[in-house]
Amino acid sequence: MKLATFTEAHRTRIGVVVDDTIVDLAAAAPHLPQTMVPFLRNGAAALDEARTAAERGRHTIPLTKVRLEAPVPRPGKVNAIGLNYADHVREGNRPIPEHQIWFSKQATCIVGPNDAIAIPKVSSKIDWEAELCVVISRRCRHVPRSRANEVIAGYMCGNDVSVRDWQARTPTMMMGKGFDTHGPTGPWIVTPDEAGDVQALGIRSFVNGVAMQNASTKEMIFDIPAQIEHLTAAFTLEPGDVIFTGTPAGVGNFRTPPVFLKAGDIVRIEIDRLGAIENKCEAESGETQIC
Repeated sequence: MKLATFTEAHRTRIGVVVDDTIVDLAAAAPHLPQTMVPFLRNGAAALDEARTAAERGRHTIPLTKVRLEAPVPRPGKVNAIGLNYADHVREGNRPIPEHQIWFSKQATCIVGPNDAIAIPKVSSKIDWEAELCVVISRRCRHVPRSRANEVIAGYMCGNDVSVRDWQARTPTMMMGKGFDTHGPTGPWIVTPDEAGDVQALGIRSFVNGVAMQNASTKEMIFDIPAQIEHLTAAFTLEPGDVIFTGTPAGVGNFRTPPVFLKAGDIVRIEIDRLGAIENKCEAESGETQIC
């Protein structure tokens, strides 16, 4: 099943994507929550009802008539692992990490599958990172890898957009990884039953149609169950939390010469069975905003 957040007729709600349509759950199952995080909190019963509504095939809207938003528009936490593909480690001339390396991205970095990526005024070293993202389904702590599947709502494409000079200034990487709009995700959440073996998916990135990354998720150093086990040893994960699981080789920073994103560029991230996101880069105004 593919769960999406979408806007149509000036209303944002959730639905199930079936072929080239979306089943509007606000109409097909009106007593279900109409936003993603409360829906996930309702657990298996909500998923079963959404699946039944999708099978009925009523209250459908063509995908061409809706705007797909980030599946989880404002996650409680956005955690990302660094240096998690061996080829990416090698291209940066670093040793294979002994322990998992984690950083946080800001919730305000999250944007949808076709939203703009802002090129900030303060840097010209903006890079792409194709990543498989995990969405958490249940509040959980101390989850052994053998039970990690119990807390996964599904998977989606992500782009861990990175401001390389800001990233290098501090060991936490928080500033360089958390700029607004620098976490495109989507186009939908693919539930585990449909995603299949997510440790054997092709993952690719393109900039202006030119292939930049082409790898497989089987090349992760720390697989997804290991990541969940590690994170929950320290803190609680909650429904709607998002995990960026690392990027393979082919980022712009390590090319000769380096290649960075600029206004007008189009970045496309594809992952087998999960779909694709495509985001255009736009120069930000840099105007002061106080609301």
